[in-house]
Amino acid sequence: MNPLEKFEYCPVCGCHHFAESTEKSRKCENCGFEYFVNPSSANVAVIMNGKGELLVEKRRNEPAKGTLDLPGGFADMEETAEEGVCREVKEETGLIVTGTSYLFSVPNVYRYSGMDIPTLDLFFRCTVADETVLRAGDDAAECFWLKPEDIHTELFGLRSIRYGLTMFLDKLKKEEIK
Repeated sequence: MNPLEKFEYCPVCGCHHFAESTEKSRKCENCGFEYFVNPSSANVAVIMNGKGELLVEKRRNEPAKGTLDLPGGFADMEETAEEGVCREVKEETGLIVTGTSYLFSVPNVYRYSGMDIPTLDLFFRCTVADETVLRAGDDAAECFWLKPEDIHTELFGLRSIRYGLTMFLDKLKKEEIK
């Protein structure tokens, strides 16, 4: 379901004449306010340990509960993407991020509570202070390290993570990322 389908009334004046203006917006015929659906910012951490293994999680919650994932989540208001990825890594793994480096972005649709939420998933290469304090928390049911050659992207439940992981592993094979 497109999020715009949920808007019957103008959020500014409450008028019921809140009609489709474009494929990604609704406009109030009373006060002129136009609401656009833009993607939410989501952040993904790519963390490798000293052995060259990738940090992987098992999802605790829907969507894709029980499938594999990378640490990350939505950015909060008043938070940079870098701050968001650091916070999410700490919440889900207990690890403290000491450095972030932007890799790439992947547009995505995240199905939540029966609605399709457009997202822009920002992938960051992260370094951590002490990888030995790893513990699952928040949205992660389990955390563990996998050798790149043991990663099967089809086991990852979210499309954008599968795609981004494939991109990262391809770059890793070409030794573009150290």
